Amino acid sequence: MTGKKFKVLVMASMSALALAGCGADDISSPGAGGDVIINPPANGGNGGTPGTPGGGGALVTPASGCPTISDPQGLKDDGTITGPTGTYRVCTLPSRFNTSSRLTKVAGLLYQLSGRVDVGKDGGFTASAADTNVTLTIDPGVIIFGGAGQSWLAVNRGNKISAVGTATQPIIFTSRDNVLGLNTDSSQGQWGGVVLMGRGRVTDCTTGSVAAGTCERQTEGSADPAVYGGANDADSSGRMSYVQIRYSGFVLGANVELQSLTTEGVGSGTVLDHIMSFNSSDDGSEHFGGSPTMKYYIAVGADDDSVDVDTGAQANFQYGLLIQRPGAGDALMEIDSNGFEADTPRTKLQVSNFTMVQGQVSSNNEANDQASVLYRGNSDVTLVNSIMATPNNECIRMNGSGTTPSTLTARSAVLTCNATKYIGSGAYTAAQVATFFGAGSNGNRDDFTSTLSNGFVNGSNEMGVAAFNVSGLGSAFTAVTHIGGVKDSTDTWYAGWTCNSSTANFGSGNTGLCTSLPTT
Repeated sequence: MTGKKFKVLVMASMSALALAGCGADDISSPGAGGDVIINPPANGGNGGTPGTPGGGGALVTPASGCPTISDPQGLKDDGTITGPTGTYRVCTLPSRFNTSSRLTKVAGLLYQLSGRVDVGKDGGFTASAADTNVTLTIDPGVIIFGGAGQSWLAVNRGNKISAVGTATQPIIFTSRDNVLGLNTDSSQGQWGGVVLMGRGRVTDCTTGSVAAGTCERQTEGSADPAVYGGANDADSSGRMSYVQIRYSGFVLGANVELQSLTTEGVGSGTVLDHIMSFNSSDDGSEHFGGSPTMKYYIAVGADDDSVDVDTGAQANFQYGLLIQRPGAGDALMEIDSNGFEADTPRTKLQVSNFTMVQGQVSSNNEANDQASVLYRGNSDVTLVNSIMATPNNECIRMNGSGTTPSTLTARSAVLTCNATKYIGSGAYTAAQVATFFGAGSNGNRDDFTSTLSNGFVNGSNEMGVAAFNVSGLGSAFTAVTHIGGVKDSTDTWYAGWTCNSSTANFGSGNTGLCTSLPTT
Protein backbone atom coordinates (compact mmCIF):
# COMPACT_ATOMS: atom_id res chain seq x y z
CA MET A 1 0.00 0.00 0.00
CA THR A 2 1.41 3.31 -0.93
CA GLY A 3 2.64 5.82 1.57
CA LYS A 4 2.53 3.70 4.76
CA LYS A 5 -0.89 2.57 4.11
CA PHE A 6 -2.36 1.45 7.43
CA LYS A 7 -4.88 -1.07 6.23
CA VAL A 8 -6.74 -0.04 9.28
CA LEU A 9 -10.21 -0.70 8.20
CA VAL A 10 -12.46 0.84 6.01
CA MET A 11 -15.51 2.09 7.60
CA ALA A 12 -18.50 3.71 6.11
CA SER A 13 -21.82 5.03 7.29
CA MET A 14 -24.63 6.60 5.36
CA SER A 15 -22.32 9.22 3.94
CA ALA A 16 -19.31 8.58 1.73
CA LEU A 17 -16.40 7.52 3.86
CA ALA A 18 -12.75 7.28 3.06
CA LEU A 19 -11.28 4.29 4.74
CA ALA A 20 -7.67 3.48 5.27
CA GLY A 21 -5.82 0.39 4.32
CA CYS A 22 -2.82 -0.95 6.05
CA GLY A 23 0.51 -2.18 5.18
CA ALA A 24 3.79 -0.60 4.53
CA ASP A 25 5.20 2.04 2.32
CA ASP A 26 6.03 -0.15 -0.65
CA ILE A 27 2.87 -2.23 -0.74
CA SER A 28 -0.14 -1.55 -2.90
CA SER A 29 -3.33 -3.56 -2.79
CA PRO A 30 -4.33 -5.06 -6.11
CA GLY A 31 -7.91 -5.30 -4.88
CA ALA A 32 -10.89 -4.15 -6.85
CA GLY A 33 -14.52 -4.36 -5.93
CA GLY A 34 -18.13 -3.87 -6.74
CA ASP A 35 -18.26 -6.68 -9.27
CA VAL A 36 -21.45 -7.08 -11.26
CA ILE A 37 -21.24 -10.31 -13.21
CA ILE A 38 -23.51 -10.15 -16.25
CA ASN A 39 -23.59 -13.87 -16.94
CA PRO A 40 -24.09 -15.81 -13.71
CA PRO A 41 -23.17 -19.48 -13.59
CA ALA A 42 -26.04 -21.82 -14.30
CA ASN A 43 -28.14 -22.59 -11.23
CA GLY A 44 -26.16 -20.10 -9.20
CA GLY A 45 -23.05 -22.17 -9.62
CA ASN A 46 -24.25 -24.90 -7.30
CA GLY A 47 -23.47 -27.68 -9.70
CA GLY A 48 -27.02 -29.01 -9.91
CA THR A 49 -30.68 -28.26 -9.56
CA PRO A 50 -31.30 -25.08 -7.54
CA GLY A 51 -32.24 -25.77 -3.95
CA THR A 52 -29.23 -27.66 -2.59
CA PRO A 53 -25.49 -27.19 -3.08
CA GLY A 54 -24.99 -30.48 -4.86
CA GLY A 55 -28.20 -30.69 -6.83
CA GLY A 56 -31.75 -31.82 -6.06
CA GLY A 57 -34.21 -30.23 -3.67
CA ALA A 58 -36.84 -27.51 -3.78
CA LEU A 59 -36.31 -23.80 -4.12
CA VAL A 60 -36.41 -21.73 -0.93
CA THR A 61 -39.68 -19.98 -0.21
CA PRO A 62 -39.77 -16.74 1.80
CA ALA A 63 -40.53 -16.57 5.51
CA SER A 64 -43.82 -14.87 6.30
CA GLY A 65 -42.16 -11.99 8.17
CA CYS A 66 -39.27 -10.86 10.34
CA PRO A 67 -38.81 -12.18 13.88
CA THR A 68 -38.93 -9.95 16.93
CA ILE A 69 -35.58 -9.03 18.48
CA SER A 70 -34.80 -7.44 21.84
CA ASP A 71 -33.49 -4.18 20.43
CA PRO A 72 -36.31 -1.61 20.38
CA GLN A 73 -35.44 -0.56 16.82
CA GLY A 74 -36.34 -4.04 15.69
CA LEU A 75 -35.84 -5.49 12.24
CA LYS A 76 -37.15 -3.82 9.11
CA ASP A 77 -39.07 -6.02 6.69
CA ASP A 78 -37.61 -5.07 3.30
CA GLY A 79 -39.66 -7.47 1.23
CA THR A 80 -38.08 -10.33 -0.65
CA ILE A 81 -35.05 -11.08 -2.79
CA THR A 82 -34.85 -13.84 -5.38
CA GLY A 83 -31.84 -15.76 -6.63
CA PRO A 84 -31.07 -19.18 -8.11
CA THR A 85 -31.71 -20.96 -4.80
CA GLY A 86 -35.12 -19.38 -4.23
CA THR A 87 -36.85 -16.37 -2.70
CA TYR A 88 -36.04 -15.03 0.75
CA ARG A 89 -37.58 -12.59 3.20
CA VAL A 90 -35.12 -9.72 3.79
CA CYS A 91 -34.91 -8.46 7.39
CA THR A 92 -32.67 -5.40 7.66
CA LEU A 93 -30.68 -4.87 10.85
CA PRO A 94 -30.85 -1.60 12.80
CA SER A 95 -27.97 0.83 12.33
CA ARG A 96 -26.99 0.24 15.97
CA PHE A 97 -27.81 -2.50 18.44
CA ASN A 98 -28.42 -0.71 21.75
CA THR A 99 -29.66 -3.85 23.53
CA SER A 100 -28.28 -7.38 23.48
CA SER A 101 -30.12 -9.18 20.69
CA ARG A 102 -30.23 -12.56 18.98
CA LEU A 103 -30.52 -13.30 15.27
CA THR A 104 -32.22 -16.67 14.91
CA LYS A 105 -32.17 -18.97 11.92
CA VAL A 106 -35.52 -18.88 10.17
CA ALA A 107 -36.20 -20.86 7.01
CA GLY A 108 -36.48 -18.60 3.98
CA LEU A 109 -35.02 -15.53 5.73
CA LEU A 110 -31.86 -13.49 5.24
CA TYR A 111 -30.58 -10.65 7.42
CA GLN A 112 -29.27 -7.52 5.70
CA LEU A 113 -26.65 -4.93 6.60
CA SER A 114 -27.81 -1.81 4.76
CA GLY A 115 -24.75 0.21 5.81
CA ARG A 116 -22.55 0.43 8.89
CA VAL A 117 -24.14 -1.56 11.72
CA ASP A 118 -22.74 -0.93 15.21
CA VAL A 119 -22.87 -3.30 18.14
CA GLY A 120 -23.23 -1.00 21.15
CA LYS A 121 -21.42 2.28 21.64
CA ASP A 122 -17.71 2.75 22.24
CA GLY A 123 -17.00 2.50 25.97
CA GLY A 124 -13.57 4.13 25.88
CA PHE A 125 -10.02 3.16 26.80
CA THR A 126 -10.92 1.25 29.99
CA ALA A 127 -13.97 -0.67 31.15
CA SER A 128 -16.37 1.59 33.02
CA ALA A 129 -20.01 2.48 33.49
CA ALA A 130 -19.86 3.93 29.99
CA ASP A 131 -19.82 0.41 28.55
CA THR A 132 -23.09 -0.46 26.88
CA ASN A 133 -22.28 -4.19 27.28
CA VAL A 134 -24.28 -5.16 24.20
CA THR A 135 -23.83 -8.66 22.83
CA LEU A 136 -25.02 -9.53 19.33
CA THR A 137 -25.73 -13.26 19.22
CA ILE A 138 -25.96 -14.93 15.82
CA ASP A 139 -27.32 -18.48 15.73
CA PRO A 140 -25.90 -21.37 13.66
CA GLY A 141 -26.94 -21.35 10.02
CA VAL A 142 -27.80 -17.65 9.86
CA ILE A 143 -26.92 -15.85 6.61
CA ILE A 144 -26.24 -12.09 6.67
CA PHE A 145 -25.59 -10.14 3.49
CA GLY A 146 -24.27 -6.68 2.79
CA GLY A 147 -26.95 -4.85 0.86
CA ALA A 148 -24.52 -2.17 -0.36
CA GLY A 149 -20.76 -1.82 -0.75
CA GLN A 150 -20.50 0.38 2.35
CA SER A 151 -22.14 -2.28 4.55
CA TRP A 152 -20.06 -3.55 7.46
CA LEU A 153 -20.41 -4.79 11.03
CA ALA A 154 -18.58 -2.84 13.77
CA VAL A 155 -18.33 -4.37 17.26
CA ASN A 156 -17.29 -1.47 19.50
CA ARG A 157 -15.16 -1.53 22.65
CA GLY A 158 -17.10 -2.70 25.69
CA ASN A 159 -19.43 -4.87 23.55
CA LYS A 160 -19.27 -8.35 22.08
CA ILE A 161 -20.23 -10.60 19.23
CA SER A 162 -21.30 -14.21 19.76
CA ALA A 163 -21.35 -15.68 16.26
CA VAL A 164 -21.03 -19.38 16.99
CA GLY A 165 -21.97 -21.71 14.19
CA THR A 166 -21.38 -25.45 13.98
CA ALA A 167 -19.52 -27.77 11.64
CA THR A 168 -22.79 -28.50 9.83
CA GLN A 169 -24.46 -25.08 10.24
CA PRO A 170 -21.87 -22.34 9.76
CA ILE A 171 -22.77 -18.66 9.92
CA ILE A 172 -22.29 -16.94 6.56
CA PHE A 173 -21.57 -13.26 5.91
CA THR A 174 -21.78 -12.49 2.22
CA SER A 175 -22.83 -10.04 -0.47
CA ARG A 176 -26.08 -9.20 -2.23
CA ASP A 177 -24.64 -10.41 -5.53
CA ASN A 178 -23.98 -13.80 -3.95
CA VAL A 179 -27.67 -14.02 -3.04
CA LEU A 180 -28.67 -13.02 -6.58
CA GLY A 181 -26.39 -15.68 -8.12
CA LEU A 182 -24.27 -13.13 -9.98
CA ASN A 183 -20.86 -14.20 -8.67
CA THR A 184 -18.06 -16.26 -10.14
CA ASP A 185 -14.88 -17.54 -8.53
CA SER A 186 -13.16 -14.21 -9.31
CA SER A 187 -15.79 -11.92 -7.77
CA GLN A 188 -14.66 -9.89 -4.77
CA GLY A 189 -15.00 -6.63 -2.87
CA GLN A 190 -18.80 -6.38 -2.83
CA TRP A 191 -19.37 -5.28 0.79
CA GLY A 192 -17.26 -4.26 3.79
CA GLY A 193 -16.55 -6.97 6.35
CA VAL A 194 -16.56 -7.73 10.08
CA VAL A 195 -14.61 -5.45 12.43
CA LEU A 196 -13.89 -6.18 16.10
CA MET A 197 -12.57 -3.30 18.23
CA GLY A 198 -10.99 -4.00 21.63
CA ARG A 199 -8.87 -2.63 24.46
CA GLY A 200 -5.56 -4.37 23.82
CA ARG A 201 -2.37 -2.36 23.40
CA VAL A 202 -1.70 -0.78 20.02
CA THR A 203 1.02 1.37 18.47
CA ASP A 204 0.95 4.08 15.76
CA CYS A 205 -1.30 6.24 17.96
CA THR A 206 -3.99 8.54 16.63
CA THR A 207 -4.41 9.93 20.15
CA GLY A 208 -2.34 9.45 23.30
CA SER A 209 1.12 7.93 23.22
CA VAL A 210 2.88 4.62 23.62
CA ALA A 211 5.21 6.09 26.24
CA ALA A 212 2.34 7.24 28.45
CA GLY A 213 0.38 4.02 27.95
CA THR A 214 -2.55 5.93 26.46
CA CYS A 215 -2.27 4.94 22.80
CA GLU A 216 -5.50 4.69 20.80
CA ARG A 217 -6.24 4.53 17.11
CA GLN A 218 -9.16 5.92 15.19
CA THR A 219 -10.36 3.78 12.36
CA GLU A 220 -9.46 6.09 9.53
CA GLY A 221 -12.17 7.34 7.28
CA SER A 222 -15.02 6.61 9.67
CA ALA A 223 -17.57 9.43 9.73
CA ASP A 224 -18.41 8.54 13.33
CA PRO A 225 -15.79 7.61 15.94
CA ALA A 226 -14.56 4.04 15.61
CA VAL A 227 -11.76 3.96 18.18
CA TYR A 228 -9.77 1.00 19.45
CA GLY A 229 -6.92 0.35 21.84
CA GLY A 230 -6.37 0.28 25.58
CA ALA A 231 -4.19 -1.41 28.17
CA ASN A 232 -5.97 -4.76 28.57
CA ASP A 233 -4.38 -7.43 26.40
CA ALA A 234 -6.77 -10.01 27.92
CA ASP A 235 -9.85 -8.10 26.75
CA SER A 236 -12.69 -10.00 25.09
CA SER A 237 -14.66 -8.88 22.05
CA GLY A 238 -16.64 -12.13 22.13
CA ARG A 239 -16.46 -15.23 19.98
CA MET A 240 -16.63 -16.16 16.31
CA SER A 241 -16.60 -19.86 15.44
CA TYR A 242 -17.55 -21.73 12.27
CA VAL A 243 -18.01 -18.60 10.19
CA GLN A 244 -17.63 -17.92 6.47
CA ILE A 245 -16.99 -14.36 5.26
CA ARG A 246 -17.36 -14.10 1.48
CA TYR A 247 -16.68 -11.39 -1.15
CA SER A 248 -15.68 -8.66 1.32
CA GLY A 249 -13.41 -5.64 0.96
CA PHE A 250 -15.50 -3.06 -0.88
CA VAL A 251 -13.22 -0.46 -2.50
CA LEU A 252 -14.19 3.11 -1.67
CA GLY A 253 -11.17 4.66 -3.35
CA ALA A 254 -7.51 4.10 -4.14
CA ASN A 255 -6.06 1.78 -1.47
CA VAL A 256 -9.22 2.08 0.59
CA GLU A 257 -10.96 -1.19 1.41
CA LEU A 258 -11.87 -3.57 4.20
CA GLN A 259 -11.04 -7.24 4.53
CA SER A 260 -13.13 -10.23 5.63
CA LEU A 261 -12.16 -10.03 9.31
CA THR A 262 -10.36 -7.13 10.96
CA THR A 263 -9.36 -7.25 14.61
CA GLU A 264 -8.29 -3.97 16.21
CA GLY A 265 -6.80 -4.15 19.69
CA VAL A 266 -8.73 -7.34 20.52
CA GLY A 267 -7.48 -9.18 23.59
CA SER A 268 -6.65 -12.83 24.17
CA GLY A 269 -10.10 -13.30 25.70
CA THR A 270 -11.58 -13.07 22.21
CA VAL A 271 -12.19 -16.53 20.73
CA LEU A 272 -11.63 -16.93 16.99
CA ASP A 273 -11.72 -20.38 15.44
CA HIS A 274 -12.93 -22.05 12.28
CA ILE A 275 -12.98 -18.81 10.28
CA MET A 276 -13.04 -18.90 6.47
CA SER A 277 -12.33 -15.87 4.29
CA PHE A 278 -13.27 -16.23 0.64
CA ASN A 279 -12.28 -13.74 -2.08
CA SER A 280 -11.58 -10.67 0.00
CA SER A 281 -10.46 -7.82 -2.25
CA ASP A 282 -7.90 -6.89 0.42
CA ASP A 283 -6.53 -9.22 3.11
CA GLY A 284 -8.10 -12.43 4.30
CA SER A 285 -7.73 -11.11 7.85
CA GLU A 286 -5.81 -8.22 9.32
CA HIS A 287 -4.87 -7.74 12.95
CA PHE A 288 -4.01 -4.31 14.36
CA GLY A 289 -2.42 -4.52 17.80
CA GLY A 290 -3.90 -6.41 20.73
CA SER A 291 -3.33 -10.12 21.41
CA PRO A 292 -5.40 -12.02 18.86
CA THR A 293 -5.44 -15.81 19.06
CA MET A 294 -6.89 -17.76 16.16
CA LYS A 295 -7.15 -21.46 15.34
CA TYR A 296 -8.41 -23.25 12.26
CA TYR A 297 -8.26 -20.34 9.86
CA ILE A 298 -8.76 -20.62 6.10
CA ALA A 299 -8.14 -17.84 3.58
CA VAL A 300 -8.96 -18.59 -0.05
CA GLY A 301 -8.52 -16.11 -2.89
CA ALA A 302 -7.41 -13.01 -0.93
CA ASP A 303 -6.46 -10.31 -3.40
CA ASP A 304 -3.81 -8.82 -1.11
CA ASP A 305 -2.35 -10.80 1.82
CA SER A 306 -3.94 -13.89 3.33
CA VAL A 307 -2.82 -12.74 6.81
CA ASP A 308 -1.61 -9.27 7.81
CA VAL A 309 -0.37 -8.47 11.32
CA ASP A 310 0.85 -5.05 12.47
CA THR A 311 0.77 -2.06 14.89
CA GLY A 312 2.15 -4.01 17.85
CA ALA A 313 -0.07 -7.09 17.68
CA GLN A 314 0.98 -10.08 19.80
CA ALA A 315 -0.62 -12.76 17.64
CA ASN A 316 -0.74 -16.54 18.11
CA PHE A 317 -2.17 -18.62 15.25
CA GLN A 318 -2.36 -22.40 14.86
CA TYR A 319 -3.81 -24.58 12.08
CA GLY A 320 -4.26 -22.60 8.92
CA LEU A 321 -4.72 -22.98 5.18
CA LEU A 322 -3.72 -20.00 3.06
CA ILE A 323 -4.57 -20.60 -0.59
CA GLN A 324 -4.44 -17.84 -3.18
CA ARG A 325 -5.92 -17.82 -6.65
CA PRO A 326 -3.29 -18.39 -9.33
CA GLY A 327 -2.14 -15.05 -10.69
CA ALA A 328 -3.95 -13.05 -8.02
CA GLY A 329 -3.05 -11.74 -4.59
CA ASP A 330 0.11 -10.44 -2.99
CA ALA A 331 1.84 -12.16 -0.05
CA LEU A 332 0.55 -15.07 1.96
CA MET A 333 1.72 -13.19 5.06
CA GLU A 334 2.76 -9.61 5.68
CA ILE A 335 4.06 -8.75 9.15
CA ASP A 336 4.92 -5.15 9.98
CA SER A 337 4.84 -2.22 12.38
CA ASN A 338 4.07 0.43 9.77
CA GLY A 339 7.30 2.38 10.13
CA PHE A 340 6.98 3.18 13.82
CA GLU A 341 10.12 1.22 14.56
CA ALA A 342 10.70 2.59 18.06
CA ASP A 343 7.19 1.85 19.34
CA THR A 344 6.57 -1.07 21.67
CA PRO A 345 5.28 -3.66 21.91
CA ARG A 346 7.04 -4.88 18.80
CA THR A 347 4.71 -6.69 16.45
CA LYS A 348 5.03 -10.39 17.25
CA LEU A 349 3.56 -13.32 15.35
CA GLN A 350 3.84 -16.98 16.37
CA VAL A 351 2.49 -19.43 13.79
CA SER A 352 2.30 -23.21 13.92
CA ASN A 353 0.82 -25.73 11.50
CA PHE A 354 0.06 -23.52 8.54
CA THR A 355 0.00 -24.77 4.96
CA MET A 356 0.52 -21.86 2.57
CA VAL A 357 -0.03 -22.34 -1.15
CA GLN A 358 0.57 -19.81 -3.89
CA GLY A 359 1.16 -19.78 -7.61
CA GLN A 360 0.82 -23.51 -8.12
CA VAL A 361 -0.35 -23.16 -11.72
CA SER A 362 2.50 -21.50 -13.61
CA SER A 363 2.03 -18.08 -12.05
CA ASN A 364 3.97 -15.79 -9.80
CA ASN A 365 1.31 -14.28 -7.57
CA GLU A 366 3.15 -11.87 -5.37
CA ALA A 367 2.86 -8.19 -6.24
CA ASN A 368 4.67 -5.44 -4.34
CA ASP A 369 5.61 -7.68 -1.42
CA GLN A 370 7.89 -9.42 -3.94
CA ALA A 371 7.86 -12.76 -2.08
CA SER A 372 5.30 -15.14 -0.68
CA VAL A 373 5.88 -13.84 2.85
CA LEU A 374 7.20 -10.45 3.92
CA TYR A 375 8.61 -9.77 7.39
CA ARG A 376 9.73 -6.26 8.19
CA GLY A 377 9.58 -3.20 10.40
CA ASN A 378 10.03 -3.86 14.12
CA SER A 379 8.43 -7.32 13.93
CA ASP A 380 9.40 -10.72 15.31
CA VAL A 381 8.10 -13.88 13.64
CA THR A 382 8.26 -17.48 14.85
CA LEU A 383 7.32 -19.90 12.08
CA VAL A 384 7.10 -23.56 13.11
CA ASN A 385 5.64 -26.80 11.78
CA SER A 386 4.60 -25.07 8.59
CA ILE A 387 4.67 -25.65 4.85
CA MET A 388 5.13 -23.05 2.12
CA ALA A 389 4.38 -24.44 -1.34
CA THR A 390 5.08 -21.62 -3.75
CA PRO A 391 7.17 -23.17 -6.55
CA ASN A 392 7.02 -20.20 -8.92
CA ASN A 393 7.76 -17.54 -6.32
CA GLU A 394 10.47 -16.38 -3.99
CA CYS A 395 9.56 -17.62 -0.52
CA ILE A 396 10.75 -15.10 2.07
CA ARG A 397 11.56 -11.41 1.93
CA MET A 398 12.85 -9.59 5.02
CA ASN A 399 13.38 -5.87 5.30
CA GLY A 400 16.11 -4.60 7.58
CA SER A 401 15.04 -1.17 8.78
CA GLY A 402 15.21 0.59 12.11
CA THR A 403 17.61 0.12 14.99
CA THR A 404 16.40 -3.44 15.63
CA PRO A 405 14.81 -4.67 12.41
CA SER A 406 12.63 -7.72 11.84
CA THR A 407 13.63 -11.15 13.12
CA LEU A 408 12.70 -14.68 12.08
CA THR A 409 12.86 -17.93 14.07
CA ALA A 410 11.98 -21.05 12.05
CA ARG A 411 11.58 -24.62 13.31
CA SER A 412 10.37 -27.58 11.24
CA ALA A 413 9.42 -25.26 8.41
CA VAL A 414 9.72 -26.46 4.81
CA LEU A 415 9.79 -24.38 1.65
CA THR A 416 9.16 -25.13 -2.02
CA CYS A 417 10.33 -21.98 -3.84
CA ASN A 418 11.73 -20.82 -7.13
CA ALA A 419 15.49 -20.67 -7.58
CA THR A 420 15.85 -17.32 -5.81
CA LYS A 421 14.13 -18.37 -2.56
CA TYR A 422 15.10 -15.30 -0.48
CA ILE A 423 15.03 -11.53 -0.93
CA GLY A 424 16.69 -8.96 1.31
CA SER A 425 15.85 -5.27 1.36
CA GLY A 426 16.85 -2.29 3.45
CA ALA A 427 19.88 -3.33 5.48
CA TYR A 428 19.30 -7.05 4.84
CA THR A 429 20.80 -9.09 2.01
CA ALA A 430 19.33 -12.26 0.56
CA ALA A 431 22.20 -14.21 2.11
CA GLN A 432 21.30 -12.88 5.56
CA VAL A 433 17.67 -13.85 5.09
CA ALA A 434 18.77 -17.36 4.15
CA THR A 435 20.81 -17.50 7.35
CA PHE A 436 17.86 -16.32 9.44
CA PHE A 437 15.71 -19.15 8.04
CA GLY A 438 18.48 -21.67 8.66
CA ALA A 439 17.85 -24.42 6.13
CA GLY A 440 19.54 -27.66 7.13
CA SER A 441 19.13 -27.09 10.87
CA ASN A 442 16.22 -27.22 13.31
CA GLY A 443 14.20 -29.31 10.88
CA ASN A 444 14.08 -26.51 8.29
CA ARG A 445 14.39 -27.17 4.56
CA ASP A 446 14.31 -24.85 1.57
CA ASP A 447 14.73 -27.62 -1.03
CA PHE A 448 11.53 -29.42 -0.14
CA THR A 449 9.51 -31.31 -2.73
CA SER A 450 5.85 -30.89 -1.93
CA THR A 451 3.61 -33.96 -2.12
CA LEU A 452 0.42 -32.27 -0.94
CA SER A 453 -2.76 -33.96 -2.13
CA ASN A 454 -5.85 -31.94 -3.03
CA GLY A 455 -3.60 -28.91 -2.73
CA PHE A 456 -3.41 -28.82 1.08
CA VAL A 457 -3.42 -32.34 2.63
CA ASN A 458 -0.05 -33.70 3.74
CA GLY A 459 1.52 -36.35 1.52
CA SER A 460 4.37 -38.73 2.22
CA ASN A 461 7.12 -36.08 2.18
CA GLU A 462 5.24 -33.80 4.58
CA MET A 463 4.44 -36.69 6.91
CA GLY A 464 8.12 -37.54 7.01
CA VAL A 465 9.10 -34.24 8.68
CA ALA A 466 9.38 -34.35 12.47
CA ALA A 467 7.27 -31.78 14.28
CA PHE A 468 8.65 -29.12 16.61
CA ASN A 469 7.47 -29.13 20.24
CA VAL A 470 5.23 -26.07 20.54
CA SER A 471 4.86 -26.19 24.31
CA GLY A 472 7.38 -23.37 24.69
CA LEU A 473 5.25 -21.04 22.55
CA GLY A 474 2.58 -20.67 25.23
CA SER A 475 -0.86 -21.91 26.20
CA ALA A 476 -2.41 -20.78 22.91
CA PHE A 477 -0.79 -23.75 21.16
CA THR A 478 -1.77 -27.44 21.17
CA ALA A 479 0.88 -30.17 21.04
CA VAL A 480 1.19 -31.74 17.58
CA THR A 481 2.96 -34.63 15.90
CA HIS A 482 2.86 -33.24 12.38
CA ILE A 483 3.73 -30.20 10.31
CA GLY A 484 1.25 -28.35 8.10
CA GLY A 485 -2.39 -27.49 8.52
CA VAL A 486 -3.84 -30.92 7.66
CA LYS A 487 -2.02 -33.98 9.00
CA ASP A 488 -3.37 -36.54 6.50
CA SER A 489 -6.56 -37.71 4.85
CA THR A 490 -8.11 -38.59 8.22
CA ASP A 491 -7.69 -35.01 9.50
CA THR A 492 -10.84 -33.23 8.36
CA TRP A 493 -11.23 -30.15 10.58
CA TYR A 494 -12.00 -28.12 7.44
CA ALA A 495 -14.94 -30.30 6.40
CA GLY A 496 -18.61 -29.36 6.57
CA TRP A 497 -18.45 -25.65 7.42
CA THR A 498 -16.52 -24.42 4.35
CA CYS A 499 -17.49 -23.69 0.75
CA ASN A 500 -15.84 -24.87 -2.48
CA SER A 501 -14.38 -23.08 -5.48
CA SER A 502 -12.04 -23.73 -8.38
CA THR A 503 -9.23 -22.53 -6.10
CA ALA A 504 -9.86 -24.96 -3.23
CA ASN A 505 -12.18 -27.94 -2.93
CA PHE A 506 -12.92 -28.94 0.67
CA GLY A 507 -15.04 -31.94 -0.27
CA SER A 508 -18.71 -32.83 -0.29
CA GLY A 509 -21.09 -32.39 2.58
CA ASN A 510 -20.31 -28.71 3.17
CA THR A 511 -22.26 -25.62 2.11
CA GLY A 512 -21.54 -26.26 -1.57
CA LEU A 513 -19.97 -23.78 -3.96
CA CYS A 514 -19.04 -20.36 -2.60
CA THR A 515 -20.92 -18.86 -5.55
CA SER A 516 -24.19 -20.25 -4.19
CA LEU A 517 -26.11 -20.15 -0.90
CA PRO A 518 -26.81 -23.28 1.13
CA THR A 519 -30.52 -24.01 1.44
CA THR A 520 -30.61 -26.09 4.62
